[in-house]
Amino acid sequence: MTGARHRHDFVENWTGPLAEGFDRETDLATLQVYLQKLSDDDLMERLLPRLEAGEISAFFQLVGGTLRRHLSSEEYHELFVREPPANSSRNL
Repeated sequence: MTGARHRHDFVENWTGPLAEGFDRETDLATLQVYLQKLSDDDLMERLLPRLEAGEISAFFQLVGGTLRRHLSSEEYHELFVREPPANSSRNL
């Protein structure tokens, strides 16, 4: 694979507050920062081995369910999988 297929620019550039419950814009920005920080390779190497089976399952259910509710199959493949869909009628 050549070049990065993912990017995390928002966390590097956000200068606003990090808070929950202030307003929707701040909530969404804070969530984006948290998620981008959470996906950092160094953090994942430390955190993942410590997760219990139920926590792993809960993450899969939350993330997978959220993606299914809010993205079409085409959006899922373009934005999450980062590959064109093999079959556009395929469900997530």
